[in-house]
Amino acid sequence: MKISRQESSSAPLIEAGEAFRRLGAQAISTQPERFDVIVIGAGQSGLSVGYYLQRLGQRFVILDAQRRVGDRWRQRWDSLRLFTPAKFAGLVGMRFPAPANSFPTKDEMADYLEAYRARFELPVRSGVCVDRLYERDGVYVVHIGGRELEAKQVVVAMGSYQEPRIPSFASELRADIVQVHSSRYVNPTQIRDGAVLVAGAGNSGAEIALELARDHQIWLAGRSTGEIPFRIDGWAARVFLARFVLRFVFHRLLTSKTVIGRRARARLTTQGAPLIRIKSTALSALGVERVPRVTAVRDGLPVLDDGRVLDAANVIWCTGFHPGFSWIDLPVFDEQGHPVHESGVVRASPGLYFVGLHFLHGFSSGMIHGVARDAERISRAIAATARAR
Repeated sequence: MKISRQESSSAPLIEAGEAFRRLGAQAISTQPERFDVIVIGAGQSGLSVGYYLQRLGQRFVILDAQRRVGDRWRQRWDSLRLFTPAKFAGLVGMRFPAPANSFPTKDEMADYLEAYRARFELPVRSGVCVDRLYERDGVYVVHIGGRELEAKQVVVAMGSYQEPRIPSFASELRADIVQVHSSRYVNPTQIRDGAVLVAGAGNSGAEIALELARDHQIWLAGRSTGEIPFRIDGWAARVFLARFVLRFVFHRLLTSKTVIGRRARARLTTQGAPLIRIKSTALSALGVERVPRVTAVRDGLPVLDDGRVLDAANVIWCTGFHPGFSWIDLPVFDEQGHPVHESGVVRASPGLYFVGLHFLHGFSSGMIHGVARDAERISRAIAATARAR
C-alpha cells in the first residue's frame, strides 16, 4: 500500500499524541483517591463505624486485608464459639439471626458480618493490605502497594491481637516437636501423637487444652487468671449475666472514666481475663495438669519456671499477640508499641482514631455488644471535626 506524503508526515504527530494521551491517563490513575474518612479494618468495629459514618453523611471507604468480610473469624479454630449469647452478638441495626440464648459459632459470626455489610451496602474494599499510614501536608496518606488514598481523618478499626507473640527460645525446640500458635490452631488433626504442652492458661489455652485432653496428655502452663463463678449457659447466667455483668459492670462500671475501671484495666492488660466458659474442675476431670510457665529450652525440650523439663511432642503457644501496628508511621505509640489515646481519640495526631482495642473505653470495648458505643462516639467526633473545618 502506498502512503501519501501528507499521511506519512502526520503519522509521527499522531503517535506522539497517543503517547501523550497515555501518559496523561497514567498520571491521572496514579493520583491519590480522596475521602472524608478512611476506615482500616472490616471486622465488627470497622463495620460499626461505617454504619454511623453512613448516617452522618461522610464520604468514606473501609479497607480490609481479608478476601471476604468475616474471614478473620473463619480462620479461627473449628470448635470456637462466642462467649456471649446471640442476643448480645448483633451489631447496631441488625439482630443476630439465631436463638437469643444460643452461643454462635465462629462461622456463624463470620457469615453475619458479611450479611451486615451487604444489608447496609457499606463500601468495603476486600483483599487490600495497607503498607503504611503517614501524614503529608496535613493530610493522612494510606499507602497500598503502588497506590495512595488520602483523607483528613482515619479510623484504625483493628483489635490488639494482630501478630502472634511467640518466645524467642521457641526456635531452639527440637525439629520433630510440632509448634502451633493459637491463631493458627484449627483442630486436633494438626497435633501428632504424644503429649501436648499448652503454653498460656487464659481462655484460648484452656479451651484448646480441653479439646485435646480427650486423646492426649496435656500440660497447661502459666499462671491462673481465675474464672467466673457461674456457667455462662446456665439459667442464672441468663438473668445475672445480661442484666448485671454485661450491661452494667462491663459497660458502665468498668470504664476509663471510673477509678475501679482504670484499676481493672491495668490488671487485665498484664494478667489476662478470667476463664469464662471453661472451669478448672472440667480440666482436672480430663487429666489436664497445671504447671508453671515455660521459660527456656534445654536439649531441645521446654523448661518450666521450676526447672522441670517436659518431654512434649507438641507445643501450642497461647502466649498472646503483639499490637501489630508497625505500618503506622506516626508518633502515637508508647514504649510497648501500644497506641496512646483517650477512649480512641489520638490527641497527638488530630484526625486519627482507634476502635476495637481491648479496653478502648471500657471492658465491653473488646466485646461485640460493646463496640457500638465506641463506634458511635468516634463517628460523631469525626462529623463534628469535619463541620468545624
